[in-house]
Amino acid sequence: MDCFNGCACHDGVDRVFEECIEAGDRAKAIFHFSKASKLYQKAIEHKLKMCNGSSFLAKMMTTVHLATCLRELANYREAEKVLTECLENIDGHISMAGEKEKSTYARALTALATLYQAQSKYAAAIKLHEKSVALTRGMEHKHSSDILCVAENVAGYAEALRKSGDHIQAEKYHREALELRTRAMEQKFCTELELAVSYTQLGCTLAEMANYDEAYKYHHLALKLRYRYLDFSHGLISESMNYCAESLCGLGRGVEGIPLAFHSVHARKRVFGESHPAYAHALSVLASCYHSVRRSLDARNCIETCLKICENALHEYHANLIPNLLLYGDILLSIGEFERGKNIFRRAAAIHQANFNQGQRVSQLEYCRRGIANAEQGLSSLETFPPKHSIKTRLTPLDVRCNGTPVIIFTDIGRDVDDEMALVLLSSLRKMRMLDPIAVIATLSPEKNRAYLARGSMDILEMADVPVGIGSSGGIMSCVKLEIYDAEYSLASPDIHASGMDLVYKVLESAPEKSVQLLCLASLTDVATLIREQQDLFTSKVKEVALMGGVMPIDDQETLSPDTAYNNNCDMDSAEFVYEKCQELRVPTATLSRWAAYGCPCRPLLMDQLARIDHMTAVNIQAVMKQGVDSLWKKVILPSHDPRREKLPPRCDVRWFYKVFLGQERDAEELSASIWRKVKTLNMYDPLAVMMCVPSYRSLYFTIKSKIVNGVEHIVIGESEVENGVVDEASLFNEYSRLFSLAFQNSLHKEKLSALRMSQISLDT
Repeated sequence: MDCFNGCACHDGVDRVFEECIEAGDRAKAIFHFSKASKLYQKAIEHKLKMCNGSSFLAKMMTTVHLATCLRELANYREAEKVLTECLENIDGHISMAGEKEKSTYARALTALATLYQAQSKYAAAIKLHEKSVALTRGMEHKHSSDILCVAENVAGYAEALRKSGDHIQAEKYHREALELRTRAMEQKFCTELELAVSYTQLGCTLAEMANYDEAYKYHHLALKLRYRYLDFSHGLISESMNYCAESLCGLGRGVEGIPLAFHSVHARKRVFGESHPAYAHALSVLASCYHSVRRSLDARNCIETCLKICENALHEYHANLIPNLLLYGDILLSIGEFERGKNIFRRAAAIHQANFNQGQRVSQLEYCRRGIANAEQGLSSLETFPPKHSIKTRLTPLDVRCNGTPVIIFTDIGRDVDDEMALVLLSSLRKMRMLDPIAVIATLSPEKNRAYLARGSMDILEMADVPVGIGSSGGIMSCVKLEIYDAEYSLASPDIHASGMDLVYKVLESAPEKSVQLLCLASLTDVATLIREQQDLFTSKVKEVALMGGVMPIDDQETLSPDTAYNNNCDMDSAEFVYEKCQELRVPTATLSRWAAYGCPCRPLLMDQLARIDHMTAVNIQAVMKQGVDSLWKKVILPSHDPRREKLPPRCDVRWFYKVFLGQERDAEELSASIWRKVKTLNMYDPLAVMMCVPSYRSLYFTIKSKIVNGVEHIVIGESEVENGVVDEASLFNEYSRLFSLAFQNSLHKEKLSALRMSQISLDT
């Protein structure tokens, strides 16, 4: 029987077969490999049931797709079985095959070779790739569509060479594959997404050659194309983010790599599950980025989870373990675990020797040997200097002229979204070198959970190198736990400083005289503690205390005193103390009141647009915003003396809510549990306080009312509802909208989108 001829099958079975193939292809395209493998298996079974033989093309391609899915599921044994059986049935007849059959046969050879690569059987993989490439090269000039087939086989061969350590040849063949795919695309036989595959493969090769600049260029080209055509949740998006992060880390730009790696980790967790090597690889890249910014404890957590997954999915001498072990060894040495680190490097060397011949991947083996030597040197030093690990804080000299004003932020993040939006704004201003955050202190019970949220949020906003400390309960009794919203990126990091005040003292001590701004977006308990315990440090290093809060009308009194704003009300004794001491010690204050926020409200449409950028923070904030407004509403409708109002001032009643959020007087409609559908404006208290800290913004967007006390000017923005302190609502809205968008887009290395402008929104929206 001619195995390349089809057979007469029942039309109904053909339809079932085609439906299974189409459904399998759809599942495979979105990385649902388990579902896809079942559909491909069902398609093969239908063909076999109704036919004495099966058409070569149909059976072979379905088998290749099935084996690919099994490989992605790390089911190597079954994948090898189905491919080997299929190839054995064809090997004796391939000389009689036409070009389409040969092309399909070559794809099967490449699939088996790729499977061998996944199991670190590089010699066998290279042998199969060479056979496949030789078979397809002859088709290159016969049909334009064959160019893509040749490109795929050449690229597969290059990947095997890369894995075996022959980077020079790997680069040569990947560049050839890229040229072939580019030609195919010009002739409409290749899509830009297929071109992105070549960008990715060449980028990986260049990264292994330590050519990180060019590697990042190609990985970013692939990422931009995948952003353009694929849904953000697609597995190929996370692949490109992962490789971009890896290249950025190699360039010493780990802070920029962390948001990409973080998003990749969470995307791969959803797509592949927590036991898949693809998820493990994303964790490894995140560990590298954390290690590069001296967050070694976070790095250790990531790499240990990565290794557990790999050790369960791969055999104990799999070559893919080596890079992870080398990173783990480096991390252990950085935290003083020299004996353990030495053992890890020895294990990596043993795996290397089990997989590579003499002369292959020599640099990797040398790295192992250097690691062992460094570990032994560290062990000898322990006899003189006992181990003592501490969280590493950036204490390099502050360059105020180049990096902007150093600022320490006190925040009760997680209570409502404007604290986190203030951090978003801070990310953009840091990138623009207008403000330089040197520490963030999370305050207000539960302060530890707020620190976790701050740490995770800052990590994915390119501020992973800014230290976070745990502050006080913010004047709230320790037994009282106030609300804090959930976030998938909240991070219980071991690199968070347990004592926020010790962190404040440390960064202030290293700062130039009269250079630091304190930005208080929460209760003033911690600032009061700073003044009480380190008054001289406070007066010598702090140039201004900026506060989101409010003061009593300044024309009616000789000095400033706090009003009943929420932040003041949390700990009124501390608020009064801070204002009093700042005026006594001649430290300027700048207060932005709620009236300023009312003067330039945000519209829900802006939050919708920001969420479309797909940044984790933007998406979460959009969801939390609705939940937060409903939560505030539930407190507002309670009696003023009800403890469930959680320090909400009595003035914040139903009438106030309708006026501030709905822009109208209270109607006669029955009070309901959810009010979100009626909301027209949202107030950005804390982001405006951040903008107030930038001198150019302060003079451009705000009207200032000042009070001279002891020869020092203290300013207030937003003295009343009428004098809200906002010069031009539209311009201010446009600017903070632009800064929000930039922060999210920069973090994901996305092309810049046009920010929403006030002119695009009806004030009634």
